[in-house]
Amino acid sequence: MVRKNDKGDFVSPSKWLMALASCAVVALGVAACGSDDNDTTGGGGGNLSGTINIDGSSTVFPLTQAAAEAFQGENPDVHVTVGESGTGGGFEKFCAGETEISDASRPIEPEEVAACKKKGITYDDFQVANDGISVTTNPSLDISCLSTDQLKQLWNKGSKVSDYSQLGKDADSGKPLPSASVSLYGPDTDSGTFDFFTDVINGEEDVSRSDYQPSADDNVLVEGVSGDSDGLGYFGFSYYQQNTDKLNLVSVDSGKGCVAPSAKTIQDGSYAPLSRPLFIYPSKSALNKPEVTAFVKYYLDNYQQIADTAQLVGMTSEQASKSQDAFAKVSG
Repeated sequence: MVRKNDKGDFVSPSKWLMALASCAVVALGVAACGSDDNDTTGGGGGNLSGTINIDGSSTVFPLTQAAAEAFQGENPDVHVTVGESGTGGGFEKFCAGETEISDASRPIEPEEVAACKKKGITYDDFQVANDGISVTTNPSLDISCLSTDQLKQLWNKGSKVSDYSQLGKDADSGKPLPSASVSLYGPDTDSGTFDFFTDVINGEEDVSRSDYQPSADDNVLVEGVSGDSDGLGYFGFSYYQQNTDKLNLVSVDSGKGCVAPSAKTIQDGSYAPLSRPLFIYPSKSALNKPEVTAFVKYYLDNYQQIADTAQLVGMTSEQASKSQDAFAKVSG
């Protein structure tokens, strides 16, 4: 993956992660790396050691990876591993006691709650960012806006739509949609993005057509859409942000006009119904470990600079205060 700096130049992942780590360790530089309302690192001062195992959502992955790299820059004796097996896959590992923190792009579900309870795993949850599921196409596929009804026609279980022209007109331009064979890419069934999208678009979680190319890795979906002249797919906003040169962004009309995902429309909810909060779930036993408590505190205290680095949408100040206050209650 590649990232852009504030001048629009591409930088390697190692450089942008090193930049955030530098912000964390240079005391006077922290304010320059983020907003004034969260200028404390809370990283433990470099006296911590141990390991932290994290897995879960591929959407939350770049955010937690950025947090982990920066935290380790300040605490080199703490080793943080971050996987991306999907929200469902992450909760499966978490409830089996294999990980200490689970990244999630949706709230934990009843069957997952039961699995954790069976193993005696208790936990807390904290919002860490926002996301808007992005509908994208290959740049050669001229689609500027689809209504939620058209998305349901396209993605619903048993859909017979085989050509984009069968969906009618572009919801923005009013022009007939292009005649091209439908070629779809989307998250697999372990993904919280799959759960959320099918729920709000198709009307029931997990109900979806099955004749599409699935993957738990959003980068694979990006490569699929960008390499297929008829490709259309959906995944987290940050993966579009990292690949704007390879993808066409499709706006969504939920009945109030076409809206594209952006930091503003995701935070204010006008990118409906595909805006959502993102979470981390640390186990209560893990929060008894100083390195885990310090990491979660660091994550929440530096939410905006971490989100900026990962090209995700940060929390509002109200959302951040809620997460920070909730964490203070369970860690104090």
